[in-house]
Amino acid sequence: MRKAIFFIGAVIIMLTLVTNTACNETAARGEVKDSAQLVKRGEYLVSAMACDDCHSPKKMGPHGPELDMDRRFSGYPAGRPLPPIDTNTTKQWALLNMDGAAVGPWGVSFAANITSDPTGIGNWKEDQFIRCLREGKWMGLPDARPLLPPMPWESFSKLNDEDLSAIYHFLKSTKPVNNTAPAWIPKK
Repeated sequence: MRKAIFFIGAVIIMLTLVTNTACNETAARGEVKDSAQLVKRGEYLVSAMACDDCHSPKKMGPHGPELDMDRRFSGYPAGRPLPPIDTNTTKQWALLNMDGAAVGPWGVSFAANITSDPTGIGNWKEDQFIRCLREGKWMGLPDARPLLPPMPWESFSKLNDEDLSAIYHFLKSTKPVNNTAPAWIPKK
């Protein structure tokens, strides 16, 4: 009888170990799959919301401006001069150039680097990123100035936490591009 109880106990322990190992391996595979799905969802949202339009510099192709994929999401190129600005026009109009500079009644704003580089969002925490888009805070800092036009943060603020998290994880997976976009030039 003792041998039978010992044998049954040993079988139960072995089954428990095998089952736990299999469950842990399945869970680990699920986390990787979920992480990959999160990044894929973020890529979809970034594309659907046209983030490239402002945050990716353009180059001239055979059919006009096209994305410069080597500098994708790197924002307005540092050191690039602005063309002359007609201040009479910008009293009532907002103008956007193809590299992510916008001019209007607020002054001149520049598309930020949103790549995974430290000059972009590389050092940002997820809650900082979410605050940036949900509350319109520059660099996601609680006491920072508001984000400037034409950044449509008011629309992005309506996204749920899962979608904002997906966007963050996708952008953190992008190629890092070292570029510090110019600072805002307030209206004179």
